[in-house]
Amino acid sequence: MRYWQTSRRKIDLDRTLVMAVLNVTPDSFSDGGQHLGRDEAIKRVEIMITEGADIIDIGGESTRPGSERVTEEIEIERVAPVIAAINERFDIPISIDTSKSSVAKAALAAGAEIVNDISGLRFDQRIAEVAAKNNTGLILMHSRGEFHEMHGQRPVDDIMYDVAADFRRGVDSARVAGIRDEQIVLDVGIGFGKTLAQNLELIANIDKLATDFANFPFLIGASRKSFIGKILGDAPADKRLSGSLAAAAIAVWNGAKIIRVHDIKETVDCVRMIETLLAARTG
Repeated sequence: MRYWQTSRRKIDLDRTLVMAVLNVTPDSFSDGGQHLGRDEAIKRVEIMITEGADIIDIGGESTRPGSERVTEEIEIERVAPVIAAINERFDIPISIDTSKSSVAKAALAAGAEIVNDISGLRFDQRIAEVAAKNNTGLILMHSRGEFHEMHGQRPVDDIMYDVAADFRRGVDSARVAGIRDEQIVLDVGIGFGKTLAQNLELIANIDKLATDFANFPFLIGASRKSFIGKILGDAPADKRLSGSLAAAAIAVWNGAKIIRVHDIKETVDCVRMIETLLAARTG
């Protein structure tokens, strides 16, 4: 059995996992302001679990283009009570979406068991120390530039090469800190400093990266992102379901093991269908 080690459990990777997005922010691109309060967040999580979510990913700082950084105190104030309340009521893995070690530490103390770092240990190397000390799962995402520059970087010529090189750097940093390979998941960072064509290239060629980094499961988070809106005639974020499902389907077909999404039930159904087709494939 292939698994992902977190501080609380071994998560089975024999099937594709659906990670549900829960933003407790006022300005996230898709659901900002909808789940700010603890009670609202709990109600939403209950629905997510009913719809088939395997992991809840909680973020207290928006990373959309043009977003402003918030202080670690504000971020902790947003996420810690929600994580504690979810942990008290439900037995489901909780991921904290942060690039600050202090926030990661507070979230883990509240009940989170995975750290999802969009900087891949570039912004705050101490995240690796926190993850190692607590034996948490760790998601290393590819991005470029500092926080305010991530979405304004000039595109690289070879995105596959750049992503692979950054993964090697991030994995090496994690290992030096004492993190074991079974704790690490890799995320190509769809939408972060990539052109539309590069986002498509990464999703269509996940199998190549998965072969090169065979020790690590891959996570894809394309749900409702702007490149989908552009392809679908400038569709707004809440009208990008069909494109999000298509991206998820291709990612799973090409080897992704975790899909990070806003639309849980529809994605769960899509993933199960793709897995059934994969099981039926011959030759």
